[in-house]
Amino acid sequence: MVMATTTSTAAHTSLASVTLEVADLEAARRFYTAFGVDTYISLRASEAPSTGFRGFTLALTVAGPATVDGFVADAVDAGATVLKPAAKSLWGYGGVVQAPDGTIWKIATSAKKDSGPATREVDEVVLLLGVEDVKATKQFYVERGLTVAKSFGGKYAEFASGQSSSVKLALYKRRALAKDLGVPDDGTGSHHVILGSTAGTFTDPDGFIWQPVA
Repeated sequence: MVMATTTSTAAHTSLASVTLEVADLEAARRFYTAFGVDTYISLRASEAPSTGFRGFTLALTVAGPATVDGFVADAVDAGATVLKPAAKSLWGYGGVVQAPDGTIWKIATSAKKDSGPATREVDEVVLLLGVEDVKATKQFYVERGLTVAKSFGGKYAEFASGQSSSVKLALYKRRALAKDLGVPDDGTGSHHVILGSTAGTFTDPDGFIWQPVA
């Protein structure tokens, strides 16, 4: 596997915000405040129909297993469903929960042992889009001004973060993403996520909608 890294000093389009579309706005606000991630996302009401896997996940990277457990516990206490209990793996420690609005969250750390007490700190937030063709979708985004930061062939691509967003954008094979999250990969209808763009309005090959932010 070869990693290709591309950098650019030119002005570029980037992910400026992530807005989740939810059926119950007030309930979602309460959940995300209790979960502790309300500063990373925006919410707006929507009754757009959807079934099954929505094609994306938001992933939190934290310092250690105790912090993973704390976020998972807070999510469950606030009404989330556990899709994958937090557990050790070859790469570290993590778990997967589904918010009451249907959004799937993965909380993970590369550390297998705690080096300190649990905290409420998040090291990184990544919006992972599950796409059918990583190479083609990566090229689509490059043509619209996004800068590739990391690329692993046709399996994964990550884009450079913009100054206005605390969330990083990455692409992953849809089927592989669903398997990692512990859900079937079939789904139809709205993704229930809007990506804020520093450029114009567009829709990517997998139906993810970008809209300009103020």
